Amino acid sequence: MFFPYFRGRQYELLALKELAQKGLISKYVIPVVEPIKISPTLKNTIQAFEKADLNLAMILNPAVGDFADSDASSLVEIKKDSKNIIPAVIFNESAEETFNNLEELEIEKNTVLSVLNNPDYVDYFKEIYSDDNPAYVLLPDERRMRRAVKENKVLFEDKFNKQSKNSDYLKCEDEPFSEDHLFFRDEGYKGFGDYSIVGDNYEEGGFSPRAVAIHIVYLSDDNELRIHHFVSDSNYDITDVAGKFGEAVKKLLDWYNKGHQERQITSALSTLLDYANKGYYPGLPTIKKLSIMHHLELINKYLITEVYQDEMLH
Repeated sequence: MFFPYFRGRQYELLALKELAQKGLISKYVIPVVEPIKISPTLKNTIQAFEKADLNLAMILNPAVGDFADSDASSLVEIKKDSKNIIPAVIFNESAEETFNNLEELEIEKNTVLSVLNNPDYVDYFKEIYSDDNPAYVLLPDERRMRRAVKENKVLFEDKFNKQSKNSDYLKCEDEPFSEDHLFFRDEGYKGFGDYSIVGDNYEEGGFSPRAVAIHIVYLSDDNELRIHHFVSDSNYDITDVAGKFGEAVKKLLDWYNKGHQERQITSALSTLLDYANKGYYPGLPTIKKLSIMHHLELINKYLITEVYQDEMLH
Protein backbone atom coordinates (compact mmCIF):
# COMPACT_ATOMS: atom_id res chain seq x y z
CA MET A 1 0.00 0.00 0.00
CA PHE A 2 1.10 3.54 -0.70
CA PHE A 3 0.82 6.38 1.85
CA PRO A 4 1.73 9.71 0.18
CA TYR A 5 2.02 12.49 2.75
CA PHE A 6 0.84 16.07 2.17
CA ARG A 7 0.65 19.30 4.19
CA GLY A 8 -2.84 20.23 2.96
CA ARG A 9 -1.84 23.02 0.61
CA GLN A 10 -4.53 24.03 -1.87
CA TYR A 11 -2.96 22.37 -4.92
CA GLU A 12 -2.30 19.15 -2.95
CA LEU A 13 -5.90 18.90 -1.81
CA LEU A 14 -7.19 19.64 -5.31
CA ALA A 15 -4.98 16.85 -6.64
CA LEU A 16 -6.39 14.38 -4.12
CA LYS A 17 -9.97 15.46 -4.73
CA GLU A 18 -9.64 15.04 -8.49
CA LEU A 19 -7.99 11.63 -8.15
CA ALA A 20 -10.90 10.44 -6.01
CA GLN A 21 -13.59 11.98 -8.20
CA LYS A 22 -12.16 10.48 -11.39
CA GLY A 23 -11.50 7.04 -9.91
CA LEU A 24 -7.77 7.30 -10.60
CA ILE A 25 -6.67 5.76 -7.29
CA SER A 26 -7.87 2.70 -5.42
CA LYS A 27 -7.95 1.39 -1.85
CA TYR A 28 -4.24 0.66 -2.21
CA VAL A 29 -3.42 4.38 -2.03
CA ILE A 30 -4.17 6.06 1.30
CA PRO A 31 -3.10 9.72 1.28
CA VAL A 32 -2.09 11.23 4.61
CA VAL A 33 -3.00 14.89 5.04
CA GLU A 34 -1.53 17.14 7.73
CA PRO A 35 -3.97 20.08 7.54
CA ILE A 36 -2.49 23.55 7.75
CA LYS A 37 -5.99 25.02 8.19
CA ILE A 38 -9.64 24.07 7.88
CA SER A 39 -10.72 25.23 4.45
CA PRO A 40 -13.58 24.57 2.03
CA THR A 41 -11.10 22.67 -0.15
CA LEU A 42 -10.22 20.35 2.75
CA LYS A 43 -13.90 19.65 3.39
CA ASN A 44 -14.59 19.11 -0.31
CA THR A 45 -11.67 16.71 -0.54
CA ILE A 46 -12.98 14.69 2.39
CA GLN A 47 -16.42 14.58 0.76
CA ALA A 48 -14.88 13.35 -2.51
CA PHE A 49 -13.17 10.48 -0.70
CA GLU A 50 -16.40 9.63 1.11
CA LYS A 51 -18.35 9.56 -2.15
CA ALA A 52 -15.70 7.34 -3.76
CA ASP A 53 -15.57 5.17 -0.60
CA LEU A 54 -11.82 5.67 -0.31
CA ASN A 55 -9.83 6.18 2.87
CA LEU A 56 -7.96 9.37 3.70
CA ALA A 57 -5.74 9.61 6.79
CA MET A 58 -5.83 12.97 8.58
CA ILE A 59 -3.25 14.15 11.09
CA LEU A 60 -5.11 15.28 14.21
CA ASN A 61 -2.14 17.07 15.80
CA PRO A 62 -0.44 18.97 12.94
CA ALA A 63 3.11 20.19 13.51
CA VAL A 64 2.92 22.96 10.89
CA GLY A 65 0.42 25.61 9.81
CA ASP A 66 -2.39 27.19 11.84
CA PHE A 67 -2.72 24.24 14.24
CA ALA A 68 0.97 23.84 15.12
CA ASP A 69 0.76 25.86 18.34
CA SER A 70 -2.99 25.88 18.95
CA ASP A 71 -5.91 23.63 19.80
CA ALA A 72 -6.56 21.12 17.01
CA SER A 73 -9.61 19.49 18.62
CA SER A 74 -11.75 20.70 15.69
CA LEU A 75 -9.88 18.20 13.52
CA VAL A 76 -10.92 15.38 15.85
CA GLU A 77 -14.52 16.50 15.39
CA ILE A 78 -14.13 16.32 11.59
CA LYS A 79 -12.84 12.75 11.96
CA LYS A 80 -15.83 11.82 14.15
CA ASP A 81 -18.21 12.91 11.38
CA SER A 82 -16.54 10.89 8.59
CA LYS A 83 -16.30 7.11 8.31
CA ASN A 84 -13.65 7.36 5.59
CA ILE A 85 -11.12 9.35 7.62
CA ILE A 86 -8.44 7.31 9.31
CA PRO A 87 -7.35 9.20 12.46
CA ALA A 88 -3.62 9.88 12.39
CA VAL A 89 -1.32 11.07 15.16
CA ILE A 90 2.27 12.32 15.02
CA PHE A 91 4.22 11.12 18.04
CA ASN A 92 5.38 14.48 19.40
CA GLU A 93 4.66 16.72 22.38
CA SER A 94 0.96 16.96 21.52
CA ALA A 95 0.36 13.23 21.02
CA GLU A 96 -0.80 12.51 24.57
CA GLU A 97 -3.51 15.19 24.44
CA THR A 98 -4.64 13.92 21.05
CA PHE A 99 -4.97 10.34 22.26
CA ASN A 100 -6.97 11.63 25.25
CA ASN A 101 -9.33 13.44 22.85
CA LEU A 102 -9.75 10.26 20.83
CA GLU A 103 -10.48 8.27 23.96
CA GLU A 104 -13.19 10.74 24.99
CA LEU A 105 -14.85 10.24 21.60
CA GLU A 106 -14.51 6.44 21.97
CA ILE A 107 -12.22 6.21 18.95
CA GLU A 108 -10.09 3.12 19.45
CA LYS A 109 -6.31 3.55 19.32
CA ASN A 110 -6.02 0.45 17.11
CA THR A 111 -7.77 2.43 14.34
CA VAL A 112 -5.08 5.13 14.40
CA LEU A 113 -2.35 5.68 11.83
CA SER A 114 0.74 6.66 13.82
CA VAL A 115 3.66 8.70 12.55
CA LEU A 116 6.77 7.73 14.49
CA ASN A 117 9.66 9.73 13.05
CA ASN A 118 11.31 10.95 16.25
CA PRO A 119 13.30 8.42 18.34
CA ASP A 120 12.60 10.47 21.49
CA TYR A 121 8.99 9.22 21.38
CA VAL A 122 9.70 5.51 20.99
CA ASP A 123 9.10 4.86 24.69
CA TYR A 124 5.78 6.70 24.61
CA PHE A 125 4.77 4.72 21.53
CA LYS A 126 5.53 1.48 23.39
CA GLU A 127 3.47 2.70 26.35
CA ILE A 128 0.45 3.63 24.23
CA TYR A 129 0.57 0.37 22.30
CA SER A 130 1.71 -1.98 25.06
CA ASP A 131 -1.37 -4.18 24.61
CA ASP A 132 -2.47 -3.29 21.09
CA ASN A 133 -1.24 -2.28 17.64
CA PRO A 134 -2.02 0.81 15.58
CA ALA A 135 -3.69 0.44 12.19
CA TYR A 136 -0.47 1.59 10.51
CA VAL A 137 2.83 3.09 11.66
CA LEU A 138 4.76 5.41 9.34
CA LEU A 139 8.42 5.26 10.30
CA PRO A 140 11.86 5.77 8.71
CA ASP A 141 14.37 3.00 8.08
CA GLU A 142 15.96 3.57 11.48
CA ARG A 143 16.89 0.65 13.69
CA ARG A 144 15.52 1.77 17.05
CA MET A 145 12.12 2.69 15.66
CA ARG A 146 11.92 -0.46 13.52
CA ARG A 147 12.53 -2.58 16.61
CA ALA A 148 9.85 -0.76 18.59
CA VAL A 149 7.12 -1.44 16.03
CA LYS A 150 6.01 -5.05 15.79
CA GLU A 151 3.08 -4.87 13.38
CA ASN A 152 1.69 -2.77 10.51
CA LYS A 153 4.92 -0.96 9.69
CA VAL A 154 5.00 1.47 6.75
CA LEU A 155 8.40 2.55 5.43
CA PHE A 156 8.18 6.34 5.29
CA GLU A 157 10.94 8.62 4.03
CA ASP A 158 11.37 11.79 2.00
CA LYS A 159 12.45 10.70 -1.47
CA PHE A 160 12.46 14.11 -3.15
CA ASN A 161 15.94 15.62 -3.54
CA LYS A 162 14.83 19.22 -3.15
CA GLN A 163 17.07 21.96 -4.55
CA SER A 164 17.29 25.51 -3.21
CA LYS A 165 16.06 26.95 -6.53
CA ASN A 166 14.43 25.48 -9.61
CA SER A 167 17.34 26.19 -11.94
CA ASP A 168 19.52 23.89 -9.79
CA TYR A 169 17.59 20.91 -11.15
CA LEU A 170 19.39 21.48 -14.45
CA LYS A 171 22.45 19.96 -12.75
CA CYS A 172 20.61 16.70 -12.01
CA GLU A 173 17.83 16.45 -14.55
CA ASP A 174 17.29 12.71 -14.04
CA GLU A 175 17.91 10.85 -10.79
CA PRO A 176 16.75 7.89 -8.67
CA PHE A 177 13.59 8.36 -6.63
CA SER A 178 12.64 5.14 -4.83
CA GLU A 179 12.78 1.34 -4.80
CA ASP A 180 10.46 0.91 -1.82
CA HIS A 181 7.54 -0.23 -3.98
CA LEU A 182 9.67 -3.19 -5.12
CA PHE A 183 10.78 -4.48 -1.73
CA PHE A 184 8.39 -3.29 0.99
CA ARG A 185 6.59 -6.62 1.37
CA ASP A 186 9.79 -8.68 1.32
CA GLU A 187 11.15 -6.46 4.11
CA GLY A 188 8.10 -6.92 6.34
CA TYR A 189 6.29 -3.65 5.71
CA LYS A 190 2.56 -3.20 5.09
CA GLY A 191 3.31 -0.32 2.75
CA PHE A 192 5.56 2.59 1.89
CA GLY A 193 5.16 6.36 1.95
CA ASP A 194 6.86 9.56 0.88
CA TYR A 195 6.25 13.29 0.38
CA SER A 196 5.64 12.84 -3.36
CA ILE A 197 7.28 15.52 -5.55
CA VAL A 198 6.88 18.19 -2.84
CA GLY A 199 9.33 17.08 -0.18
CA ASP A 200 9.26 17.29 3.60
CA ASN A 201 10.20 20.97 3.77
CA TYR A 202 7.24 23.20 4.67
CA GLU A 203 7.25 26.90 3.83
CA GLU A 204 4.49 29.48 4.13
CA GLY A 205 3.61 31.35 0.95
CA GLY A 206 5.39 31.40 -2.38
CA PHE A 207 7.20 33.66 -4.80
CA SER A 208 7.64 34.22 -8.51
CA PRO A 209 10.32 31.82 -9.77
CA ARG A 210 13.18 32.61 -12.11
CA ALA A 211 12.86 29.07 -13.48
CA VAL A 212 9.92 26.70 -13.96
CA ALA A 213 10.46 23.02 -13.15
CA ILE A 214 8.11 20.12 -13.84
CA HIS A 215 8.89 17.04 -11.73
CA ILE A 216 7.77 13.75 -13.27
CA VAL A 217 8.19 10.41 -11.53
CA TYR A 218 8.48 7.44 -13.89
CA LEU A 219 9.18 3.69 -13.92
CA SER A 220 12.47 2.58 -15.42
CA ASP A 221 12.84 -0.60 -17.48
CA ASP A 222 13.57 -2.57 -14.29
CA ASN A 223 10.64 -0.94 -12.45
CA GLU A 224 12.67 1.35 -10.21
CA LEU A 225 11.14 4.75 -9.70
CA ARG A 226 13.15 7.63 -11.11
CA ILE A 227 12.33 11.31 -11.37
CA HIS A 228 13.01 13.64 -14.28
CA HIS A 229 13.11 17.41 -13.80
CA PHE A 230 12.07 19.40 -16.87
CA VAL A 231 13.42 22.91 -16.38
CA SER A 232 13.10 26.11 -18.38
CA ASP A 233 16.17 27.74 -19.94
CA SER A 234 15.41 31.49 -19.84
CA ASN A 235 16.04 31.73 -16.11
CA TYR A 236 17.53 35.22 -15.83
CA ASP A 237 14.59 37.03 -14.23
CA ILE A 238 10.99 36.49 -13.08
CA THR A 239 9.28 37.74 -16.23
CA ASP A 240 7.26 35.59 -18.67
CA VAL A 241 6.51 32.61 -16.43
CA ALA A 242 4.21 31.29 -19.16
CA GLY A 243 7.13 31.26 -21.60
CA LYS A 244 9.30 29.45 -19.06
CA PHE A 245 6.59 26.82 -18.65
CA GLY A 246 6.49 26.44 -22.43
CA GLU A 247 10.22 25.68 -22.47
CA ALA A 248 9.91 23.12 -19.65
CA VAL A 249 6.83 21.35 -20.99
CA LYS A 250 8.37 21.15 -24.48
CA LYS A 251 11.23 19.17 -22.91
CA LEU A 252 8.63 16.90 -21.30
CA LEU A 253 6.95 16.32 -24.65
CA ASP A 254 10.30 15.52 -26.32
CA TRP A 255 11.23 13.11 -23.51
CA TYR A 256 7.91 11.33 -23.83
CA ASN A 257 8.02 11.03 -27.61
CA LYS A 258 11.70 10.23 -28.09
CA GLY A 259 12.01 7.98 -25.05
CA HIS A 260 9.05 5.73 -25.86
CA GLN A 261 7.59 6.42 -22.43
CA GLU A 262 4.05 5.23 -23.17
CA ARG A 263 3.99 3.05 -20.03
CA GLN A 264 4.20 6.21 -17.90
CA ILE A 265 0.95 7.63 -19.24
CA THR A 266 -1.63 8.81 -16.72
CA SER A 267 -4.54 11.20 -16.90
CA ALA A 268 -2.38 14.01 -15.48
CA LEU A 269 0.58 13.35 -17.78
CA SER A 270 -1.79 13.31 -20.76
CA THR A 271 -3.03 16.74 -19.69
CA LEU A 272 0.52 18.14 -19.46
CA LEU A 273 1.36 16.75 -22.90
CA ASP A 274 -1.80 18.32 -24.27
CA TYR A 275 -0.74 21.68 -22.80
CA ALA A 276 2.58 21.29 -24.61
CA ASN A 277 0.88 20.61 -27.92
CA LYS A 278 -1.56 23.50 -27.54
CA GLY A 279 0.87 26.02 -26.06
CA TYR A 280 -1.36 26.50 -23.02
CA TYR A 281 -0.11 27.75 -19.63
CA PRO A 282 -2.35 26.61 -16.71
CA GLY A 283 -0.55 28.38 -13.84
CA LEU A 284 2.06 27.12 -11.42
CA PRO A 285 -0.32 25.56 -8.84
CA THR A 286 -1.96 23.45 -11.56
CA ILE A 287 1.44 22.20 -12.72
CA LYS A 288 2.19 21.02 -9.17
CA LYS A 289 -1.30 19.52 -8.88
CA LEU A 290 -0.85 17.52 -12.08
CA SER A 291 2.64 16.30 -11.10
CA ILE A 292 1.23 14.97 -7.80
CA MET A 293 -1.73 13.37 -9.55
CA HIS A 294 0.59 11.66 -12.02
CA HIS A 295 2.76 10.25 -9.24
CA LEU A 296 -0.16 8.78 -7.29
CA GLU A 297 -1.94 7.38 -10.34
CA LEU A 298 1.28 5.79 -11.61
CA ILE A 299 1.93 4.07 -8.27
CA ASN A 300 -1.70 2.96 -8.07
CA LYS A 301 -1.43 1.32 -11.52
CA TYR A 302 1.80 -0.41 -10.49
CA LEU A 303 0.29 -1.76 -7.25
CA ILE A 304 -2.80 -3.10 -9.02
CA THR A 305 -0.90 -4.77 -11.86
CA GLU A 306 2.28 -5.91 -10.11
CA VAL A 307 1.69 -6.25 -6.35
CA TYR A 308 -1.96 -6.96 -5.64
CA GLN A 309 -2.96 -8.51 -8.96
CA ASP A 310 -4.05 -11.75 -7.27
CA GLU A 311 -6.41 -9.84 -4.97
CA MET A 312 -7.90 -8.02 -7.92
CA LEU A 313 -8.93 -11.35 -9.47
CA HIS A 314 -11.10 -12.30 -6.51
